Amino acid sequence: MTALTLSTAGAATLRADALVVGVAKGAGSKSGDLVLAPGAEAVDKAFDGKLATVLKALGATGAEGEVTKLPAPAGLKVPVVIAAGLGSAPEKDAAYDAEALRRAAGSAARALSGAKKAGFALPIESTEDAEAIAEGALLGAYAFTAYQGGENKLAPKDKKNGNGAKLPLGEVALLGAKPRDKAFKAAAERAVAVVEEINRARDLINTPPNDLYPESFAAVATAAGKEHGIKVQVLDEKALVKGGFGGLLGVGQGSTHGPRLVKLAYTHPKAEKTLALVGKGITYDSGGISLKPAGHNETMKCDMSGAASVFAAVVAAARLGLQVNVTGWLALAENMPSGNATRPGDVLRMYSGKTVEVLNTDAEGRLVLADALTRASEENPDAIVDVATLTGAMVLALGNRTFGIMANDDAFRTSIHEIAEEVGEASWPMPLPADLRKGMDSPTADIANMGERMGGGLVAGLFLKEFVGEGITWAHLDIAGPAFHEGAPYGYTPKGGTGSAIRTLVKLAERTAAGDLG
Repeated sequence: MTALTLSTAGAATLRADALVVGVAKGAGSKSGDLVLAPGAEAVDKAFDGKLATVLKALGATGAEGEVTKLPAPAGLKVPVVIAAGLGSAPEKDAAYDAEALRRAAGSAARALSGAKKAGFALPIESTEDAEAIAEGALLGAYAFTAYQGGENKLAPKDKKNGNGAKLPLGEVALLGAKPRDKAFKAAAERAVAVVEEINRARDLINTPPNDLYPESFAAVATAAGKEHGIKVQVLDEKALVKGGFGGLLGVGQGSTHGPRLVKLAYTHPKAEKTLALVGKGITYDSGGISLKPAGHNETMKCDMSGAASVFAAVVAAARLGLQVNVTGWLALAENMPSGNATRPGDVLRMYSGKTVEVLNTDAEGRLVLADALTRASEENPDAIVDVATLTGAMVLALGNRTFGIMANDDAFRTSIHEIAEEVGEASWPMPLPADLRKGMDSPTADIANMGERMGGGLVAGLFLKEFVGEGITWAHLDIAGPAFHEGAPYGYTPKGGTGSAIRTLVKLAERTAAGDLG
């Protein structure tokens, strides 16, 4: 991953391939003007006080996501200056929004692919600002290159990968972050730990399904557990049969790659609370016998994004040494059509003992999650949060950048929403209307895996609620929209797997450790 350093050099003396400064749209009386953000003073001086004028002549507006490159003048040790847009400037004496800093740093880092080192002189007034810039730059510099670089005998000799893609920015040098201050060091270390796990999750999501399937995902989790002192338990097919995990077995029985239930347990000797995280891990979703139509299969390697997020959050909690017990449950299966596959109309006996009539084999995520939620409930944690790319209905409701939050406790739902907004992850609280439950009544089984079509995302949440232990606080995050980005990269969000909800889960674990959630 891209390296992060807290530089003692000033903007005028730093030796690097480029220097990043911030620009914004003027506010109040300066509305319409281009405003230089704090941190750009030395660069402006090198431009004889005309940096804003030059940028405006080049068409810069300060808009969020905008990146303007220009050659550096004499007086700077870098050859290139990059002006990153921060959006609207804050009112007088107010600080720049952390998410604006994060996105500007990400946009600049993406524009610097191929460079070895760049200095980031964006405005820093606090450790939170420094951490946001570090996070944005490291997330923005991400590139998935595992399947690039094979020898192409027809390509020019100087091409390092088959498609000529540039390597990500090598080093982010953060200016103005007080490298000798313990608080700034801690902020930088936190950013590195969290982003490394987010990028590991992105790698898993982007890995093709012929290489990532339940057994290989479980092996990755096992290796990470050994590295970070996390106890890992893997239930294979025999153990799942013995335990009666009918949901996982029913979904996975059509594939040559058998299902797995992986438990990751990070414990702290002084912890007073336990947080259980449950992730949907469908490593490939064909829809099963209820086969997806043409055009809907190509990105279904991302249907394990919830499990990737849970995995990353547990490892990040361990790396940060949080004073809370965090248990992750990865419900892993591959949903394929075959002569052995579950059929519409089949009835599965779940781990809870309830029976489920499967009306649609493409509503499989809720089946594997149901088993994992019941198993997680047996350990009586203080709260359970499940994360899943669960329904297309949630994408229709909230779009591609916002995840939905449902819960059996309004205060807990509100807390998660506030945390998500704080860390820069767009989310929205959603209800669980009791009247929608009747649509899942089955004449054959205890419940059906489908209900009313309208409000389908809420129906899925109501189904999951049935498998949460009595008296346990629970929330469900449907990340179907933001988990996998198919458009052009923006800010610190790449094309492909995003690592959605990981920052929210890590901050939730920190709040739980601090006793801020009751």
